[in-house]
Amino acid sequence: MIDREHSYLRLAVDLAILTVREDTLQVLVITRANEPFRGRPALPGGFLRGDEDIPDAAVRELAEETGLDGNRLHLEQLRAYGAPGRDPRGRVVSVAFLAIMPDLPLPTAGSDASSAAWVPVEQARGTLAFDHDEILDEAVERARTRLEFTTLATTFCGPSFTIGDLRNVYEVVWGQAVDPRNFSRKVIGTPGFVEQTGERRIPEIGRPAALYRAGAETSLNPPIMRG
Repeated sequence: MIDREHSYLRLAVDLAILTVREDTLQVLVITRANEPFRGRPALPGGFLRGDEDIPDAAVRELAEETGLDGNRLHLEQLRAYGAPGRDPRGRVVSVAFLAIMPDLPLPTAGSDASSAAWVPVEQARGTLAFDHDEILDEAVERARTRLEFTTLATTFCGPSFTIGDLRNVYEVVWGQAVDPRNFSRKVIGTPGFVEQTGERRIPEIGRPAALYRAGAETSLNPPIMRG
């Protein structure tokens, strides 16, 4: 007879909520009020209850710890994290969710969070409890890929915007400079990405710039690749 040792697991959710604020890519971070890692920054999250589905737990934990309404966000599953030792309380597998949204309000701490705030990604990296640095890194990479293959960047620009405004979103999320001429050529040459409004923005200094609005397409073909 083969003796098999079975692990008893607890299932949790963690949330990487990203937005562009003050021309920086920022992540929603809480300060843990309880052990383990009391006083350390972490991504919002917590354990599933016995009567709820995983996405429902993600929405509940986000509301309890930050006051934000997860039902108004597009939460997509990033992946599951289950390395032994990732949580000192025992064998815990966490399903991580990602949301990339503009115009998100200031969070308010609650539940087992002593504070909640938007923090620049570069400031948060290397400080987070559990394996949340790994989750954040993969969430940022997913966000960067989204900008390559979708028109997500236009949602951060308002009803009308210049090509320079749109390029700034790419530079903030990608964390690298983008060649203005190549970018403008690719954006304008991609059907359905943007549409001209017929109006121009007149700056105090410099030349007027044409204004655009988001086009009808949600995916980019061809994609706009980093590099």
